[in-house]
Amino acid sequence: DRYSNQALQLLLAKGHRPYPVHPALTAIEGRRVYASLRAIPDPLDTVSLYISAHNQQAIAEDILHCGCRRVIFNPGTENPALAAQLKARAVEVMEACTLLLLKTGQF
Repeated sequence: DRYSNQALQLLLAKGHRPYPVHPALTAIEGRRVYASLRAIPDPLDTVSLYISAHNQQAIAEDILHCGCRRVIFNPGTENPALAAQLKARAVEVMEACTLLLLKTGQF
């Protein structure tokens, strides 16, 4: 099972309201999937990334302008350039595993 799917399930189990984003999917395990961050109608608190730095280029502007207070770069998704841009906008940046944060009460 993909780590992103594991995170989705654990977020739900912990009472959070996740918004899965994938440009090519419309549903994951019966939950609506949004084509982009801009398509999400509600304010976002946290963006948890599970795509490589190279693939983040296509969504960097969405991340920078989504209004979230925190972005989590999960292992393998680290992106120093995007992290610096986020920090310059006073967005909290974490290089951490969302699953571990949830399991240890640090999310």
